Amino acid sequence: MDVTSTPQPPAKVSDYNTFLIMLTTQIKNQDPLNPMSSDNFASQLATFSAVEQQTKTNDLLTQQLALNTQNSMAQMVGWVGKDARIDAPVQFDGTTPVTLSPNPAYASDQTILVVTDASGAEVSRTEIPVSTSDYNWVGRDSTGAPLPQGRYSITLESYERGALLGTNPVEYYARVNEIRNGGDGVTAVFNGGVEVSTSLITALRDPLP
Repeated sequence: MDVTSTPQPPAKVSDYNTFLIMLTTQIKNQDPLNPMSSDNFASQLATFSAVEQQTKTNDLLTQQLALNTQNSMAQMVGWVGKDARIDAPVQFDGTTPVTLSPNPAYASDQTILVVTDASGAEVSRTEIPVSTSDYNWVGRDSTGAPLPQGRYSITLESYERGALLGTNPVEYYARVNEIRNGGDGVTAVFNGGVEVSTSLITALRDPLP
């Protein structure tokens, strides 16, 4: 024998119907000598109306957020293939230099580029010019030998007369391979699976020849 299931009403309709049934039952079973006051009745209706309105508002906000995310992704499609400046670990392929954007501390007279591997071990420490100009990191260790391909973190130590002023991450340029929408919002994906929020991209440019 075929059994046809009865379609269930949407949750909001069901909640509304349940509220009306409960309110009707309450009215039917109230004490005739002490009936529910009109103020109490109106209060219950107002409470349900406020909750229902808040639910609708939340739904509208969710829809608007989804629409904004779609619009953001549509606008960022043109980023694919461009070079973006980011603060993230560097995925070094073993041969291609990486364009760094150092930012020395104010009043520094010496800057040291410090590179650590994925395990956190320091693999090189190199003095570079005190400048905000782009610097090509060629992937060499402290002895000058080529570093193997892998993921590296690069920081800049700023000194004044031998005293350390501070250490800060070094941004670099990398090619955008994909724009992705996930649980953390819209992100850009780079070589080696490096993924950062698009809100953290500080510059964008066409690939250099």
